[in-house]
Amino acid sequence: MGKLSKGYIQIYTGNGKGKTTAAVGLATRAAGNEYMVTMVQFLKGGATGELQSAKRLQPYFNIYRFEKPRGFFWTLNDEEKAELKEEIQEAYRFCLKQFEEKACDILIMDEVMGALSNKLLTEEQILELMDKKPENIELIMTGRNVPERIIEKANLVTEMKDLKHYFNEGVPARKGIEF
Repeated sequence: MGKLSKGYIQIYTGNGKGKTTAAVGLATRAAGNEYMVTMVQFLKGGATGELQSAKRLQPYFNIYRFEKPRGFFWTLNDEEKAELKEEIQEAYRFCLKQFEEKACDILIMDEVMGALSNKLLTEEQILELMDKKPENIELIMTGRNVPERIIEKANLVTEMKDLKHYFNEGVPARKGIEF
């Protein structure tokens, strides 16, 4: 590890399509340059193309999920939400450990802001993680509704904005394009 002399904190947010796609694109570029990329996906349980792509880019690009497959958050009962919260906390501890062990050059926390919005993580936990980021590791976080204190602490924030979207015309999510 340690290919970067200076790592920054990037956030991809907004209501538009492309947050995870941008993070995966960066991961692909970094893996091509033999940087070690760890992506932790929050609130994603289904099969996605990036899981298969990452397998082809190993050992440089690895994706981790800590949650067992479930429905959408708003469909879960209290017991399922409690289980999910513990799984999210385990993923968070794994991210901290990546920093402690300097196990990667780039850490991507995909849809971590969704975990925050659903109160499965706290704003203080995200701020603590940002504080613990080693100098030479890049941190990338994705998801909607980023709190202002987190935006202020980041070095780069890109907002994906819907100007037009075919979902509004009834086009469903498509394999290979949206997942």
